[in-house]
Amino acid sequence: MDILGISGSLRRASFNTVLLHAAQELLPAGATLAIHDLHGLPLFDQDVEEQGDPVPVAALKDEVARADALLLACPEYNGGITGVLKNAIDWISRPGTARPSAPLAGKRACIVGASPGVTGTVRAQDQLRLVLRRAGAVVEPQGEVLVFQAHTKIVDGRLADERTRELLARHLHNFLGTLP
Repeated sequence: MDILGISGSLRRASFNTVLLHAAQELLPAGATLAIHDLHGLPLFDQDVEEQGDPVPVAALKDEVARADALLLACPEYNGGITGVLKNAIDWISRPGTARPSAPLAGKRACIVGASPGVTGTVRAQDQLRLVLRRAGAVVEPQGEVLVFQAHTKIVDGRLADERTRELLARHLHNFLGTLP
């Protein structure tokens, strides 16, 4: 089972990227998680798309198409999903010039998120779930990983809180159990 992880944050010390690295450690045997960095992904522009997908877009689409499923680590900015994550979804929701169908269509997706706030990323995850469904992805499981006060649970770039690690491991196990 090959999973592609995408963090909705570009920040070097991103709590959400740390969640993806923790997920790599906690995946059940037989599953792998590669993390795709969104740095360099241009803003979606249909005029650019009509000329052919830029190299970073084509690379992302290829990785999404190859993956069995997606794990999206969703920060919350101003009560919603980040522009960089929405932009990536806009690109991968479109077929482009090199493929007959959008790589996101029918793709299974799982959402997690971390925030220093007290509600975690609940609003952003709700928005992301709606956007993914509109784009044709299948979002599972229905439970959520909402890492609130992440600055107290992530220490020296590692998810150190054992209860949160157990929750993430259980969530990943449940997600992998939904996949064919």
